[in-house]
Amino acid sequence: MNRFVYLDNSATTPVKPQVLDAMLPYLKEEYGNPSSIYKKAAASATAVSQARAQVAKALGAEPSEIFFTACGTEADNWAIKGAAFANQKKGMHIISSQIEHHAVLHSLEYLEKQGFSVTYLPVDKEGKVSPEDLQNAITEETILVTIMMANNEIGTIEPIAELARIAKEKNILFHTDAVQAVGSVPVDVKELGVDMLSLSAHKFGGPKGVGALYIKKGTKIDTFMHGGAQERSRRAGTENVAGLAGLGEAISLATGNLSEKATRIEALRNKLIEGVLARIPDSHVNGSLTDRLPGNANFCFRYIEGEALLLRLDAKGVAASSGSACTSGSLDPSHVLLALGLPHEIAHGSLRLSIGEQNTEEDIDYVLEILPGIVQTLRMMSPLYPGN
Repeated sequence: MNRFVYLDNSATTPVKPQVLDAMLPYLKEEYGNPSSIYKKAAASATAVSQARAQVAKALGAEPSEIFFTACGTEADNWAIKGAAFANQKKGMHIISSQIEHHAVLHSLEYLEKQGFSVTYLPVDKEGKVSPEDLQNAITEETILVTIMMANNEIGTIEPIAELARIAKEKNILFHTDAVQAVGSVPVDVKELGVDMLSLSAHKFGGPKGVGALYIKKGTKIDTFMHGGAQERSRRAGTENVAGLAGLGEAISLATGNLSEKATRIEALRNKLIEGVLARIPDSHVNGSLTDRLPGNANFCFRYIEGEALLLRLDAKGVAASSGSACTSGSLDPSHVLLALGLPHEIAHGSLRLSIGEQNTEEDIDYVLEILPGIVQTLRMMSPLYPGN
């Protein structure tokens, strides 16, 4: 019987036991609406306030600068659309990158239909945005720059502090999608110099369906959802109290031992990368080998299709992906890999293995044992493989 190895932690992570324990009271006896004034609601209101304080502490922000959302996608949508519409009298030009998550790209496409113009900066072969390119793209009409902190597919970490500094010199708002970064690498909003930052609980041991947006005090941004007075009247809707309790506990756990955790995970990642490159000819690592998320390993294998590779791995008990979970139903090659300059036929043979806290050295050994044979079998079936 095959063992089960979960290596898709960039897509989602298992909820930690401590997080579930923190959530359960608000799914059972403490069911009061935090907006109500009677005693039964007090515990719920306290839980929301505590979660806000926990997120703020983890990010180096003030609790009043933390606004809760249903997910990272909502946080991205709010930051981008809210800032664009609130500042359109100053200008209607936005700058982003070619490798953003679709939550950002599709928000920008929507704004383009509303009359905004968007410049999509290229990246180098490691997936990095050039500060010089950003500097050259800024115009008198530019009101917002939105560039992700770490890429969800290839794991490359962008020079956000330097990019944000360039934007601030021109009095331009800066947003970063830090959904992949929070809980994996240090994230301090003041050190980064950003005006807005998005995160999602399920990427670092929390529940799905809850996220947050950091909005620096004084940032001009439209209200995203109208209705009640929740989130200081900027994002209406009854709070997901249990989810927020989980978010608060998860971010505290994830950032509390960050250095120790990252060191262990990075060692597993390096073993995986070195083992794959040594055992499988015509394999290539995508993204930066230095400025990279600790648990991300993204490969391309010539002469095979990524979908067939995933199915073979799944049959052997290994859960992985070929890129973002949000585009897993697409047959098109990754827009991120194409932006790196990879041709279509190589980009189609991609594999993302993302390591989490629960993974062990035995997990890596198992993948290194089965992956070379799977790749070779698929290559022998390919009409593109030399000698076939």
